[in-house]
Amino acid sequence: MIKMPFTPYHFGPALALALPLRKYLHAPTFIIASVILDVEPFLVLALGLNYALHGYLHTLILSLVVGILVGSVMFRLEGSFVSLYKLLFLETNGKFNRGSFMAAGALGTVIHVLLDSPLYDDILPFYPLAVNPFYNPALSPEIYSICVWMGVIGLIYYAALVGLSVYKKGQFKTSLSQSDA
Repeated sequence: MIKMPFTPYHFGPALALALPLRKYLHAPTFIIASVILDVEPFLVLALGLNYALHGYLHTLILSLVVGILVGSVMFRLEGSFVSLYKLLFLETNGKFNRGSFMAAGALGTVIHVLLDSPLYDDILPFYPLAVNPFYNPALSPEIYSICVWMGVIGLIYYAALVGLSVYKKGQFKTSLSQSDA
């Protein structure tokens, strides 16, 4: 079986964790940060680079830095996309401070590295130490299953958010039309 170095599997944990925590952490930042590190293996393959498939970005230190940078960029872009995030039910009505963006970015990228570390022998999470104590390819089926089931849970949660919002809007319209009568 050929393993894909970048997969949609990271969306599962991102949705399942970001949506319930969206009052405290910026969910769009968490979701983007959860997948952004896979730009590295994509570029290695697409450009034929002589570089480890999971290189420096798949270390805990640099993933943390990338997560904080993603949080910073998303914080600056918030005003441009807040309407879209609310339309997609990714944000509540609360205002987020810079820390909630940074924490969301950092958590997203670190969780990415922790999920990938048991799967790939080229990941060195504690670089410059040339060891991956988490590497255990026998865990692959379990990790993929966890990611898939978290995706199912995240999608169910998202569907419930949408359904509840539609229901509440229907209730609001009904109460408005009754008050007009």
